[in-house]
Amino acid sequence: MAEIIRCIIVDDEPVAREILEGLLERIDSVSVVSSCKNAVEAFHAINAEEVNLIFLDIAMPEISGLSFARSINKEIKVIFTTAYREYAVDGFDLQAVDYLLKPISFERLHQAIKKYRNENSMTNIPTREEFVPEKNDHFFVRSDRKMIKINCSEISYIESLSDYLKIHMADRTIITRETLSNIEAKLPQQDFMRVHRSFIVSMAYIDSFTNEYIETGNHQIPISRSYREGVLRRLGKS
Repeated sequence: MAEIIRCIIVDDEPVAREILEGLLERIDSVSVVSSCKNAVEAFHAINAEEVNLIFLDIAMPEISGLSFARSINKEIKVIFTTAYREYAVDGFDLQAVDYLLKPISFERLHQAIKKYRNENSMTNIPTREEFVPEKNDHFFVRSDRKMIKINCSEISYIESLSDYLKIHMADRTIITRETLSNIEAKLPQQDFMRVHRSFIVSMAYIDSFTNEYIETGNHQIPISRSYREGVLRRLGKS
């Protein structure tokens, strides 16, 4: 199995960060460990987390992406993201892995990840659509100082709240300190669907849907823009 790429996103535009994170979540073995709005937050992130790769916007206030890239450990690789083509030369002068021009397509992003892996002697990676995990029918999470068994068939949806998750089931809700990406990797992919950076829904518990949300029981789960095309395709609506 491919080695996990631990990456952070640094961009002063919240929408740009959300779109990029949504695209990265579609690529297997890539984990977004932090999303930062400026270089100061990014400095804290790389000091607190193990980081292999940074998706770095160039045109940011106060400390530019170029200045930030010059100041970090060179073992941490950089892929620049920007709306301004004229920055490309400066980016490559810093030996960046790649340079992505906004709006970034999934195909172009996947190509950049492959380039990173090739340059770092890693194996190429499949997209989530290509990767078929082993069938799992349960997993365990820590909650209330004990490990609790979660049967996948009982989950209606999972909600991310900052550093915590709420796993909603028919008869109870379990709160655990975990990331949504880690839990997603434990789920049988054919039975669950990521519809938003903060929500995973069980296919079996979907009652109805629109282009904007899914209904399960008495709850409306939002479908984010970055996931909408794949969600509607999987639900059979072209």
